[in-house]
Amino acid sequence: MNSTSQIFRRTDSIAVPSLSNRRFYGQGIPGVKLAALSGKLIAVEGADGSGRSTQISRLVDWLEGNGHATVQVGLKRSTLVSEELSQAQQGNILSRTTLSLFYATDFADQLENIILPALGSGFIVLADRYIYTLMVRDMVRGMDEDWLKNLYGIALEPDAVFYLNVSPEELVQRNFAKNHSLDFWESGMDLGLSRDMFDSFLKYQALVEQQFKRLQSTYGFTIVDAHQSVDAVNAILRQEIETLLTR
Repeated sequence: MNSTSQIFRRTDSIAVPSLSNRRFYGQGIPGVKLAALSGKLIAVEGADGSGRSTQISRLVDWLEGNGHATVQVGLKRSTLVSEELSQAQQGNILSRTTLSLFYATDFADQLENIILPALGSGFIVLADRYIYTLMVRDMVRGMDEDWLKNLYGIALEPDAVFYLNVSPEELVQRNFAKNHSLDFWESGMDLGLSRDMFDSFLKYQALVEQQFKRLQSTYGFTIVDAHQSVDAVNAILRQEIETLLTR
């Protein structure tokens, strides 16, 4: 397959922001001088087992090997609530609203204290998932999309977003091979889709995939077929990012 059949885009989607028109999705963070954010923000989305972490690790090595300073962020990495969120999830009893606000707080803390300062210093920020995963998860759980867009109006538009798309059937095999088990929340067990975790995982991930493809029409991110080899996917990402850096 050539690269044109491996990447899917909308040509009429939202334009990727340049330094001259960088913007927040909504109200943003007060006092931030957007024109001073000279770095690049790159988000890599995808379910557990899609190869996100592997690809980001490779991108970091490649970027830093070419003289670019990088910073990494991701879900449940804030110093403010990450430990509390992990502990709360162990009980498997969080309501959808509490879960949503926990993750939103985690994101907001990293945005204000890591992402924006790093971009202001000219770093390339690599996000191991961004607001799209959070919104998709919440919408699958029945949260109102307009409420979520308002909640994440503080988010800065990335310079590039890649969604590593893998079928639910392949994801379940990859997760079993890596962890020998499935995660309660990544299987959507709180939704009552099925009493069987394997079956629930397939149904939940199919719903997540549908929402990601639907959101592409709004946010214009790039969908990459991640059924391919690690090297093939990495080559696609590097080509796309290299083009971004030479603009």
